[in-house]
Amino acid sequence: MTIKDIKRYILLLPVLVVFLQVSAQDSTQVLWEKANAFYTTEDYQQAVSIYEQILNSGQESAKLYFNLGNAYYKSGDINQAILNFERARLLAPQDQDIAFNLELANQFVVTEIEALPQPFFKRWRSRVINLYPADSWAAISIGAFVFFLGLLGLFIFGRSTFVKKFSFWVGILAVVISGFTFSFAARQKEKINQRKHAIVFCPRVTVKSAPTENSTDLFLLYEGVKVEISDSLSTWREIRLSDGNVGWLPDSCIVRI
Repeated sequence: MTIKDIKRYILLLPVLVVFLQVSAQDSTQVLWEKANAFYTTEDYQQAVSIYEQILNSGQESAKLYFNLGNAYYKSGDINQAILNFERARLLAPQDQDIAFNLELANQFVVTEIEALPQPFFKRWRSRVINLYPADSWAAISIGAFVFFLGLLGLFIFGRSTFVKKFSFWVGILAVVISGFTFSFAARQKEKINQRKHAIVFCPRVTVKSAPTENSTDLFLLYEGVKVEISDSLSTWREIRLSDGNVGWLPDSCIVRI
């Protein structure tokens, strides 16, 4: 192979990459339309199968999880419906349709848990953070910082006293907004990356005081309950409920959100 041939292949490589990406997108779109068609005709099992196929191809979005959750809900698999609605909410915490359908599915959960009251500041902060997903908060943070740089230029090169004062104070505000929104983006990204929460899939499981079968029984949990994973040891997971109860259960009984 000559150097000329190598150069030709190098030049063709970007074209090949673009072609493969377009082909993959077309294939996904075809599957998406098929799944939606099956859902419309109430063939929910087929819809589930194709939505799962799209997921297995590496695609992930709130809309995909939402549609999959709806298909599972319609087919009577409440656990999978809750799991996928939770995954959708993780990616789009501001979406009211996801929140409504999740609340609807949770009505079928046997275990009732009274969440511990949170301080006002924590509740307020959580609501603000959940207004937007991580990417949106990151975009706002970058936009505010770029705006600050523009104001910094006005402060340095502006001749008017009013312009300097205006750019100084508004610039401080822009930096504060950029910092806060960056922390919000980081928090949302952390929730997606760590996936600390899970859904109980065993119909009924006894939560233990330690990660062994011979340890003390603490309380019962039923399928569909959302738990927070706080520790792990071998095939056991320490879980925490929103009411403050803590215990251990087998890893096989939960699926991470």
